[in-house]
Amino acid sequence: MTAPMTPTKTPTGLRAALPFWASFLLVPLAWVSALWGGWAVFLLPLCTWYLFSALDALTGLNLDNADPATPEAALGWYKRLTLLWVPVQFLTLYGLIWYAPRADHLGTLELIGLFVGVGVLTGTIGINYSHELMHQRSRLERWLGDILLAMVLYSHFRSEHLLVHHRYVGTPRDPVTARYNENFHRFFPRVLRQSLKSAFKAEAAMLARKGKPWQDRANPFWRYWALQALMLGLAVLLSGWVGLGLFVLQAFTAIWQLELVNYVEHYGLTRKHLGAGKYEHVQPRHSWNAAQKASNWLLINLQRHSDHHYKPDRRFPLLQTYGEDEAPQLPYGYPVMTIAALIPPLWRRVMNPRVRLWRQTFYPEIEDWRPYNKALNPPPR
Repeated sequence: MTAPMTPTKTPTGLRAALPFWASFLLVPLAWVSALWGGWAVFLLPLCTWYLFSALDALTGLNLDNADPATPEAALGWYKRLTLLWVPVQFLTLYGLIWYAPRADHLGTLELIGLFVGVGVLTGTIGINYSHELMHQRSRLERWLGDILLAMVLYSHFRSEHLLVHHRYVGTPRDPVTARYNENFHRFFPRVLRQSLKSAFKAEAAMLARKGKPWQDRANPFWRYWALQALMLGLAVLLSGWVGLGLFVLQAFTAIWQLELVNYVEHYGLTRKHLGAGKYEHVQPRHSWNAAQKASNWLLINLQRHSDHHYKPDRRFPLLQTYGEDEAPQLPYGYPVMTIAALIPPLWRRVMNPRVRLWRQTFYPEIEDWRPYNKALNPPPR
């Protein structure tokens, strides 16, 4: 991959933003899955994972960079995308929770397959859009991000992501940084345990610095718990215990999908330790970059993750891509890489040589990586 082009004028207007609205095409698929049943219940994961993998192969890479100084007012159609998704996801999720248990043509296995697919949708798209919203200054956008996270019972992700992950990425204090040689099947349960604890401790520490206890009403966990309780209660109200079970199933699938992406984004990358518990500043080289065009449309440039961590306040259309001399490159987009992550021998064969090359490229002065491995790797079972 060559170095990225010099930033150009940002395309604005509906026509320019339209490719990023591709996620809305998945919503009719959810309803087709429910109305047809049978093999159709697999349409959502098949399209999300495999169709966009094929489209990446056809459309290639996008190395163009928009002008990061583009004014906020020019990004209206990009912003509307994430705002509109919230009611669309809400109506889709709860509409299916009401409809599916009453559909005579859907058996138990079909219900399970359908809501696994819905979880792929609420995880791949919903949590990703909540990620964009939680980074904005607008109180409305942050609230909408909270609503999306409550729909998958992962509200603490906001606190963990903003207060822990961005601050400690690439260090032992970040639960979400996948360690070198740590496979996803060990990473996932570890992150579930550690991220909730680290998020709560971070919020409690902020309150303590203000002289307030964790029980103070300013603790966002009260809002998180209330929103999640409302979402659970609505599922029960619509379809009883079956509705509750289907809601929890999609939520778990969405969380699994999120953490699968988290695993890919930072696998094996560490920030240089400067001594006295301090690390170098976050740079583009501390996240994997991917320039695949179609999957970046679907994921609103999430794969330009190197720039997101370097400049977290940039809206998605302004995120920059980088060449190999500035950031490590994934060989494929997230749809392919997340599937590879589920097969540890394949993942190690593809990614471990790239991690070693990254070390040689950006940190040739570090001859012994064993202290880093010892610090970052989980203890053996």
